Amino acid sequence: MHPLLRTARPKQWLKNILVFAAPGAAGVLDQPTELGLTLLAFASMCAAASGTYFWNDVLDVEADRAHPTKCTRPIAAGTVSLTTGKVVGTALPVLALVLAGLTGEWRAVVVVALYLLITLTYSAIWKHIAVIDLVAIASGFVLRAAMGAVAVDVPMSSWFVLVTTFGSLFIVTGKRYAEQRELGVGAGDVRSTLGTYSEGYLRFVLAVSCGGALVSYCVWAFETKELAGSELPYYELSIVPMLTAFLRYALVLEQGHGAAPEEVFANDRVLQVLGGIWVVVFGLAVYT
Repeated sequence: MHPLLRTARPKQWLKNILVFAAPGAAGVLDQPTELGLTLLAFASMCAAASGTYFWNDVLDVEADRAHPTKCTRPIAAGTVSLTTGKVVGTALPVLALVLAGLTGEWRAVVVVALYLLITLTYSAIWKHIAVIDLVAIASGFVLRAAMGAVAVDVPMSSWFVLVTTFGSLFIVTGKRYAEQRELGVGAGDVRSTLGTYSEGYLRFVLAVSCGGALVSYCVWAFETKELAGSELPYYELSIVPMLTAFLRYALVLEQGHGAAPEEVFANDRVLQVLGGIWVVVFGLAVYT
């Protein structure tokens, strides 16, 4: 893979699937115009995310060189120069804002701008403050979901926002938990907040966020069914693969994986099957 493409982290674009969540739940993805706007929003978030990864690697170049795996990143390894990283890291966010503007929704531009602000300041400020670093990363997932909603102008249920918030906090905390176990006693030298968090604290946050996500999803499923006036049990049945996926991911964390969530989702066949089942069941709930 070309060094520039590696730095853009295309595997991380998987996170931007959240852009499709609100339009999918609203049942508008079968309409060409709304589907096109959603794809435009997805492309915008991919460009924004990749741009921030370039700046993240530029700002973290010394820390990455001391990391056992991040030292192979192109900027840390020297295969992409700092100057190139800064130029591409500036061009991609501009492209993201332009794509957001093409949706015709000013709120989409605001969402992307807010995402860029949080993520670009993360490496310089938020990543060094315990707890705030978790919330800052989790907020990026919420903004991805919001991007899909504003791009096609569909409402986003408060319970859906809570599902996204708690679910993203679960994934982010799991990443920190896995990193701490992987790096051991030297974890704080690579990432300062890892020296602040105890394993017990991270387990506590994992339990709270997992429980919050599942309860919120259950309420959202029942609420959505009531609003849709559906007599079929698909909304309730969608809880089963969602619950199982959370439990499966928790097991993956206990097995010592999860420092790179995108790798887990890309390689764990059980999670992929559960995700596919959820898409089918929820799709039947919305479109039948």
